[in-house]
Amino acid sequence: MQYSEIMVRYGELSTKGKNRMRFINQLKRNIKHVLSAYPDVKVTADRDRAHIYLNGTDYLAVAESLKQIFGIQAFSPSYKVEKSVPVLEKAVQDIMTDLYQDGLTFKISSKRSDHHFELDSRELNQVLGSAVFEALPQIQAQMKNPDVNLKVEIREEAAYLSYENIKGAGGLPVGTAGKGMLMLSGGIDSPVAGYLALKRGVDIEAVHFASPPYTSPGALKKAQDLTRKLTKFGGNIQFIEVPFTEIQEEIKAKAPEAYLMTLTRRFMMRITDRIREERGGLVIINGESLGQVASQTLESMQAINAVTTTPVIRPVVTMDKLEIIDIAEKIDTFNISIQPFEDCCTIFAPDRPKTNPKIKNVEQYEARLDVEGLVARAVAGIKVTEISPQMHETDEVEHLIENLL
Repeated sequence: MQYSEIMVRYGELSTKGKNRMRFINQLKRNIKHVLSAYPDVKVTADRDRAHIYLNGTDYLAVAESLKQIFGIQAFSPSYKVEKSVPVLEKAVQDIMTDLYQDGLTFKISSKRSDHHFELDSRELNQVLGSAVFEALPQIQAQMKNPDVNLKVEIREEAAYLSYENIKGAGGLPVGTAGKGMLMLSGGIDSPVAGYLALKRGVDIEAVHFASPPYTSPGALKKAQDLTRKLTKFGGNIQFIEVPFTEIQEEIKAKAPEAYLMTLTRRFMMRITDRIREERGGLVIINGESLGQVASQTLESMQAINAVTTTPVIRPVVTMDKLEIIDIAEKIDTFNISIQPFEDCCTIFAPDRPKTNPKIKNVEQYEARLDVEGLVARAVAGIKVTEISPQMHETDEVEHLIENLL
């Protein structure tokens, strides 16, 4: 027998009351995006669960994708059979014969959504249980915690049988908590921060700073590949490339070396905030981890954060490096992050960066620069690319946002 559909159970969505259908519809859209590589798959969703109709598509590939999508508590692959007692008896016998091994215990759990069906749930349990004993006389029935709980559902159009319950990713559907701008470098931490934000329903857009010729096309592709890894949790992500060469050259030419990193990060924060404002984002998200590098001391965070009043979410701020790496390996971004391409934060990194920068000093050095002009030109030159789960860089459609201001 071949699986015909996958039944999806929701997680925290059960607590959403009057907003429940908004969350469910968002989850449905996310599932469709993630499964867009499988054109024959169809998705429906109602208040109680979603149904994914395979229409001949390979179940294993679809199931692997479903395990990653936030908002799914669990799912069960199901067999669709004709709604008649003889067909159901044969189906449960075939399933249990395939599964049987010495000592296996089972139960039948029937549910009759179609109340015109000839047997009620209790009668169906008895008839189908007897059919299993007929095929496997040595098998044992067990009502509490059996090895196999074979579920049978009688619906209007057909009958469905399932016995697996596969754990999903949990969390909230991406897009139900509003939009945030993820400051995405090519490192280990920022993709993990993006993943954790996605898990709580935040629809992220990835903001990446590029400084050609100091940063290479390989560094840009690396950031796009990291973004693609994040799409499997909730669908397409907008990737925003920011031209940053002019700003880095100006800072290097006109500010003390010890303050290069602080000034660089303040410009990044300003630009990300401007892009957020223009694109309807609510928060900024980054991968800062307290004390990990010079720009991530509390003093540095305070000096850098001073340029905005927008909330800045730091999902990995209290984690040590090993904890972050564990998550990076789990979400399959680690091997991309360690590719040896330098990003904007490393190319002009000073030997002795200031770990406790003073805001008055920072502002004094910024007075030497055309801060507003530099920010405006960077924002006007951004390039936006939509990254989807199944795309490769040659397939992506890029479009230039000529002037956001």
